[in-house]
Amino acid sequence: MRSIAFTDFLIGLGILFVLEGLMFAASPAWMRKAMKSAMATPDNVLRVVGIGSAVAGLILIWVMRRPI
Repeated sequence: MRSIAFTDFLIGLGILFVLEGLMFAASPAWMRKAMKSAMATPDNVLRVVGIGSAVAGLILIWVMRRPI
């Protein structure tokens, strides 16, 4: 038996794969350019953006899952 949290995690992971796949399918040249840009970005900037995205995602999940 899977927990609700694990099921939600797998659904989120599936949505991530769908969106990433659609971006590569719709515009492979743009994705290649974006990856090159990420390679040229300093580690500390990528780290701050990654942490900010993770925090924003957690806040969004918390807002959507809290009892009304």
